[in-house]
Amino acid sequence: MLAQFLQFLYSGMTVGSAYALAALGFTIIYNTSGVINFAQGEFIMLGGMLAAMMAGAGVPLPLAIIGAVILTAIVGLVMEKAVIEPAQNAQVVTLIIITIGASLVVRGLVQIWLGKGTHTLPAFSGDAPIEFLGASLLPQSLWVLGVTLLIVAALGWFFGRTLLGKAMLATSHNKLAAQLVGINTRRVLLLSFGLAALLGAVGGALLAPITYTSYDAGIMLGLKGFVAAVLGGLGGGVGAIAGGLILGIAEAMTAGYISSAYKDAVPFVLILLILFFMPRGLFGAKVSERV
Repeated sequence: MLAQFLQFLYSGMTVGSAYALAALGFTIIYNTSGVINFAQGEFIMLGGMLAAMMAGAGVPLPLAIIGAVILTAIVGLVMEKAVIEPAQNAQVVTLIIITIGASLVVRGLVQIWLGKGTHTLPAFSGDAPIEFLGASLLPQSLWVLGVTLLIVAALGWFFGRTLLGKAMLATSHNKLAAQLVGINTRRVLLLSFGLAALLGAVGGALLAPITYTSYDAGIMLGLKGFVAAVLGGLGGGVGAIAGGLILGIAEAMTAGYISSAYKDAVPFVLILLILFFMPRGLFGAKVSERV
């Protein structure tokens, strides 16, 4: 029983880490603009698809992953510059609809370019499972968990130690006050889209060896990342990480102990419960605690 529980736990933590990276992307953009970017899932898909495409073309795996992350970040920057910035004075609901439209365009272009088939990446450190306390853990799962922890630490340093990170924090706290002290909030929003796209691409590349990827893989990953962000409070990095892990573990336990048919229903049940009983999320949403 313990080994079975640990098996489900490892699986949940692995997928939950990818949800956490998606949730961080939602949180960063929400903090700087108040907009929910529903194109975040497409950034995850792009990271996996571009890495798989380049690796399949003979590019060494590390370079394929780096290239995919950089290209996806550029897509995020272009999306903000071409789609969000011209409509920045529109209402928030309009901007959200624009991000949905942008996600449909990206998904359609990838479908035309790379087709409807599934793609995968080779595992970073082989496929031989690691036995731990009676349960098997794939080496790729350790990559997902380890890289997620490194990104959280890097973001903590970035927001706490760098001038640009502090400018982004100031914009998230009070956009008008940030403008008054000379912070270029347009540039902050542009960079927030690039950073969110980068985080999504990393998650997509990390998951591709485990779950495969396709042109429509970003739909559910994006929705689940949004649920994780709301679950954590849609305002703090710690909440996004916790929300992703909680969601991933809840899915794995449901699939393991009840039925895999109900796994994809878990996020929507959780978000309904959160909206009904804890609309600020598990970690609240105090402005002073935003990351």
